[in-house]
Amino acid sequence: MKAIGSGGEWWWNLPSLRRKSDSRRRGRRNTDPRARRRGTPREPLSSSSSSSESVGRSSGWPVEFPFRQALTAASLTLTGDTIAQVRGRIVDRRRRGADPDSKELIPDILLNHDWLRAFRMASYGFLLYGPGSYAWYQFLDRCMPKQSFVNLSAKVILNQIVLGPCVIAVVFAWNNLWLGKLSELPSKYQNDALPTLLYGNPSA
Repeated sequence: MKAIGSGGEWWWNLPSLRRKSDSRRRGRRNTDPRARRRGTPREPLSSSSSSSESVGRSSGWPVEFPFRQALTAASLTLTGDTIAQVRGRIVDRRRRGADPDSKELIPDILLNHDWLRAFRMASYGFLLYGPGSYAWYQFLDRCMPKQSFVNLSAKVILNQIVLGPCVIAVVFAWNNLWLGKLSELPSKYQNDALPTLLYGNPSA
């Protein structure tokens, strides 16, 4: 009996017979012909992929930084400050009686140029004015999406009475912060805020 038993186990463990028995079991489980044609349904994507996508989205900045607008604002503020410095230097040379067209003008402009002030204004444009003005105009477009003369006029007026004073307040605070003169900020506002808003010519 042991020999028969061992022989039976050996007969059962033949690869060909096991394949037949496995196929019979599978055939009993899947009796639907449509399911046979379609094959076994694919398992849905694991939750790890969806979770990785959600993590990738949440790991980024909550608000997209307007890099192009910030870079444009930095270029404009740098150019404007450079023009203001060059103009002020030319005016000073005329007051001293020097010829503005002399050969010493360009070396004087390059050597005496305040590069720290220029970098300060460029950083203001990149970090503050560019993103801030972008958010402001996005807000105006959401509030007044229709392009009409009334909405355009309202945007221009709001720029003058809201954005203009905010820009002046921030740029004065930014400059005084870099210069270490925050204590002089109230007097700066009192003396220079209104002339700057009206004429656009802040004092140095």
